[in-house]
Amino acid sequence: MKILLITDLYPVKEEEVTTPRTLYNFVKGWRALGHEVLVVKPNFILNSFLRGKPFYKTGWYDDVYNINYFLPFCGSVRNKIEEVYKKNFHPDIVLAHMPSGILFADKLNIPFVAGVHCSDIEVLTNPLYSMYFKGRLKQALYNSHAIACRSSVLQSRLLSYYPELSGKTFAAPSGIDEDYIIKDFTHDIRPERLKVVTCANFKKRKNIDKVILGLKDFEGVELTVIGDGPGRSYLQRLDRSVKFTGRITHDKVLKIMRSSDVFILPSDNETFGMVYLEAMASGCITICKEHDGIDGIIKTSLNGFTVKATPEHIRELFTLLTNSKVEVLRWLRKQSVETARQYTRLKCCDDYLKKVMYMCS
Repeated sequence: MKILLITDLYPVKEEEVTTPRTLYNFVKGWRALGHEVLVVKPNFILNSFLRGKPFYKTGWYDDVYNINYFLPFCGSVRNKIEEVYKKNFHPDIVLAHMPSGILFADKLNIPFVAGVHCSDIEVLTNPLYSMYFKGRLKQALYNSHAIACRSSVLQSRLLSYYPELSGKTFAAPSGIDEDYIIKDFTHDIRPERLKVVTCANFKKRKNIDKVILGLKDFEGVELTVIGDGPGRSYLQRLDRSVKFTGRITHDKVLKIMRSSDVFILPSDNETFGMVYLEAMASGCITICKEHDGIDGIIKTSLNGFTVKATPEHIRELFTLLTNSKVEVLRWLRKQSVETARQYTRLKCCDDYLKKVMYMCS
């Protein structure tokens, strides 16, 4: 199958580190399954400079066609896609992710599937976008053949505003590399001495401060914070006993997770959150914010927990955990790993395309 992916959430070059690799990993999975994929990246030049992104000239970069714009989608964009057809590439499926990708695809007058992320919900609900983008994005979703929501939480949010779209929406979660899933636990869990880890860029919405405050002076809990950002000095002042690693390699992150008992990240507005699956695959009892991100995959008391993003609720949950029987905590860890096995990269990539074909048939 020939797949054309249209999105600005994609690294133009392999070594690029400032762009999330979620959709890049989908493309790797689709190719591993035998599909041919090209990527069109619509790029608003002003955004590159405002967000500190690397700037690339319009043109092909291996299998990515970067297209620069001074103004968002003014006039026709059909001529922009001619470069794809010149490669004798006529897609069987067009997948358009993020607002820029969806709006671009909608102007091509060809069948497409819209991939909805947190950014799309922001455009549809924030008054700042009501003058221009909201109406256009809403119409584009109605024009799409199907809508792939990046999580069941995002699917529910979208349908709370537009229930009439329910017949063509589905959840399209990410998957992890199968090699990340542990085969054996390296240590036993002890309720009286829980090793807890969190990992994120230090943005306000990640609520790292709530975790630190919730666990401050909590006897029997040892907290490690992985990550960095402009708020690090403030976070360190909240509790001097917390271990901060700074930004470390992905292999080192996994190593710390595999030696930990609990992973917690009660962040707001997560599109999905691969770090949760990685924590589950590492054998951590994993905690996310309720009604956000990976909630729905994480099910309270069955394979992890959801929590309100307040110090009080976090402390209440850890009181429960430290008072639990060791057999219960062992069982939760095993359930975490078993859940991760259901969300490997190739399985999720294959499921995505099967749902697309079913919805569009």
